[in-house]
Amino acid sequence: MEKEIKTEEYSKEKMMCKKHHHGHGGTVNNGSPIYCLSVIGAMFYFLQGASTFKEIIFGIGKSFAWPALLMFKLLSYLKM
Repeated sequence: MEKEIKTEEYSKEKMMCKKHHHGHGGTVNNGSPIYCLSVIGAMFYFLQGASTFKEIIFGIGKSFAWPALLMFKLLSYLKM
């Protein structure tokens, strides 16, 4: 009986520790939908004038890098 109580207490402590580390109730990736929409929008922008396979591949690569570069420049400008 005592062993069961210790296991139950350990489980409660472990759950409290997990909640403490996450802080947001388990939702960590709040920026994913925004990044996804920005990549899709950038793909539409960069692939409008693409006529060769090379331009298409280059446009897809730029559409993945563009949101990250934009945030880097924005945060550098705001000195954060």
